[in-house]
Amino acid sequence: MQLNFFDPGAPKKPTNLSINSDLLRQAKEHHINLSQALELRLAEILREERRQNWQEENREAIEEYNRRIAARGVFSDGLRQF
Repeated sequence: MQLNFFDPGAPKKPTNLSINSDLLRQAKEHHINLSQALELRLAEILREERRQNWQEENREAIEEYNRRIAARGVFSDGLRQF
């Protein structure tokens, strides 16, 4: 399940951007919606930033959990048949 971390219904805001002219030409030739492409890519970048921040904030807890599992295993170790 993917939860939105931004309001997809927020109003659009005009923005002035400068991009490589060759990229712009090719995007227009391929009928790429620049606003949609930028929004999708920004969401990907922000999602990755948040993931990295979360991992860093929780690094110690994750490492401790992994050490505990390595030392003690998980409750179902004796039950698994695969």
